Amino acid sequence: MTLADLIVTHARVLTMDPDRPRAEAVAVAHGRILAVGSVAEIAALAGPDTKVIDAAGRTLLPGFFEGHVHVGLGGADLTHLHIGHLHGAKAVGDAFRDFATANPDMPLLMAQEAHYDILDKPATRQDLDAMIADRPIAMMSPDLHTVWANTAALEAAGLLRGAEMPHGHEVVMGDDGLATGELREFEAFGPLIAFAGEGRINLGIATGEEPDPRPSAAERAADKALLRRGMMHCAAHGVTSLVNMDGNRYTLELLAEMRDEGDLPLRVKVPFHFKPHMALAALDRASAMAADFDDDWISSGFVKMFMDGVIDSKTAYMLHDYPDQPGHRSEPLFPPAHFDRIATEIDRRGLQIAVHAIGDGAVRTVIDGYQAARTANGPRDSRHRIEHIELIDPADVSRLGALGITASLQPPHAPGAMDFPLQPTLSRIGEARWPDAYRCRSLAKAGAAMAFSSDWPVADVSVLRGIAAALTRQPYAGAQDERLSLIDTLHAYTAGGAWAAHRDHVTGTIRARLAADLVLLGGDIGTTPPAQIPDLGVTLTICGGRIIHDHDVSAQ
Repeated sequence: MTLADLIVTHARVLTMDPDRPRAEAVAVAHGRILAVGSVAEIAALAGPDTKVIDAAGRTLLPGFFEGHVHVGLGGADLTHLHIGHLHGAKAVGDAFRDFATANPDMPLLMAQEAHYDILDKPATRQDLDAMIADRPIAMMSPDLHTVWANTAALEAAGLLRGAEMPHGHEVVMGDDGLATGELREFEAFGPLIAFAGEGRINLGIATGEEPDPRPSAAERAADKALLRRGMMHCAAHGVTSLVNMDGNRYTLELLAEMRDEGDLPLRVKVPFHFKPHMALAALDRASAMAADFDDDWISSGFVKMFMDGVIDSKTAYMLHDYPDQPGHRSEPLFPPAHFDRIATEIDRRGLQIAVHAIGDGAVRTVIDGYQAARTANGPRDSRHRIEHIELIDPADVSRLGALGITASLQPPHAPGAMDFPLQPTLSRIGEARWPDAYRCRSLAKAGAAMAFSSDWPVADVSVLRGIAAALTRQPYAGAQDERLSLIDTLHAYTAGGAWAAHRDHVTGTIRARLAADLVLLGGDIGTTPPAQIPDLGVTLTICGGRIIHDHDVSAQ
């Protein structure tokens, strides 16, 4: 009989396994779940060297599956200034000056979580110059789609006099022929990120290309440190697997080096990022990544795309005019007929597709493309995904379930649910469309598979805060209640995320022979009022049978 290396007992185990949804104890051996059962059943598997953890009635869940995160960018974000709690030029300027004093050698002083009305007006380089003029400083919006930079930063990045950008990316220019300071979308502020020394880790989302020239050993070590910092931050919140939604072969190579060095804490899936400038032949790179990286720890097998931007900057593609800008709907980054061809070719190769689509026009374009691929290639277990779906036309709600499309949603993104303010987002959507915004329950009821995540560092990676946001969110005027139940919410953060990423054969549920990926909470989530769920905290995170986060656990 195989004895357990580790036992967690006297727990309220929520397995997410429909065949045995609840249990009292779990045994782990050789990195996998040995058995799930009662306290007595699992105690029989203990040997003299077995580590036994008494959960004392706390909830044990499958390790959280972070289905949409930017872990390298998050690792860098942890070193930046955070100003989401501030408002007004004086408060922001004081924070920048304090940060500058504490970081005299930092080439770029970057502030994160600068909401669009943080200065009560559209921010300009002159506004930031008034805070600090002699060092490059910049502010990143919470959605990571807009940066505002001062004159010194624009000069350092070669953007002050403008720069030619791909469709959908813009260095906003003023009447004086100089940049205003607003940089829209990734390639526009990419030179600024490169100046800060974070360009290599940003390539996967900015251009989809590989570093050139090939990074030195020291540069690779620096990038691995960012990835590890980001992963350990996720692990502290109970995450054991993640989908890094920006990526390239370089990212996979770094992760493989970390695995071989015994320094990879989490399971990671990385896409090939297909950008509008690429020809279909670029998908050969996606196929090669899928073939070369496919084990229980590191995998690829899917293609990420952006169909539009975000609502607050009015770059989300809408079916109707923005209420405060008649005649403006933005545009899709991929024309519909062209996207149909791309989706069909990706699907033909047996790869999964994940597309960022926020406006209802973008969402419809993606659904149409997936339908075109299915018509051309026939149905298969593709699990194609749409990321975010912040606005959807009622006519499209039932199409996701009918076509087997996964709704990859972020409960913290809904304005007012967690950290994002109600404005300007709700005004940009318009009150008449609030019933169609941030739909969750209605998509699930219509048959869409659900996967929840944070999109960190866009939102706090804390899964417990995300669960609370999902359970406490209030309906907008005229809209129905879009909350799921506690168990359905937990499923979307665990088994649902694993299924959406084609990793359900590895993790996502607590059942024998699957990976021993577990999270022990600080109490019983089932009896905790939803608003108090974040206070439970994460006591223990286990990935592949290894304890990677331990917050005051007693072993006997």
